[in-house]
Amino acid sequence: MRSLSLFGETAPALNVLCLGAHSDDIEIGCGGTVLRLVEEHPNCVFHWVVFSADGPRAAEARRAAALFSGANIVHGPQIKAFQDGFMPFAGGEVKAVFEELKQTVCPDLIFTHNRKDAHQDHRLLAELTWNTFRNHLILEYEIPKYDGDLGQPSVFVPFDAEVCEKKVCYLMDAFQSQCSKHWFQRETFLSLMRLRGMECNAPSGYAEAFYCRKLLLVP
Repeated sequence: MRSLSLFGETAPALNVLCLGAHSDDIEIGCGGTVLRLVEEHPNCVFHWVVFSADGPRAAEARRAAALFSGANIVHGPQIKAFQDGFMPFAGGEVKAVFEELKQTVCPDLIFTHNRKDAHQDHRLLAELTWNTFRNHLILEYEIPKYDGDLGQPSVFVPFDAEVCEKKVCYLMDAFQSQCSKHWFQRETFLSLMRLRGMECNAPSGYAEAFYCRKLLLVP
């Protein structure tokens, strides 16, 4: 397997835009990768946007952003209050948020939902990400769910077992309101990272995986 790297001591500082439909999506989908970026990019700047969170869920989103970003700079998190499950019916208002983002941030890397995700809110954000940021590196993360929509991602980010454990601990700590759900369990998140780690032959056995529609290789 050939490798390209965003990591390492010589890698430049990055502007990273993290987009999530709901208050735990970013952390579930790319939390381990964010933690690795924090470790290896001391000047990394995160722009964190959550589209559906209010009340306790908004507080959880803020706490999680602080946990995962560590001492790195976070612009936001921006917390919106679109109704869960109804974003496609408020598409104009959601698009307006993206237009505002386009004027304020020029990210080197964007994390967003997978365009084939079974959740309608997730699919909309993936579509609008590509509509808005047309000349950027976009990685689409995956969210395990009852619908069983996991596919065959092509981009893998391995990390050591310590990062894996930290991700899971932060998830369970930050999102207390979700812990009663049958799928929101340590084993769910560990199992998916173990599966993706197996697929990319990660030294630790753990990784996160992403879909990449377009990638420019430059000398």
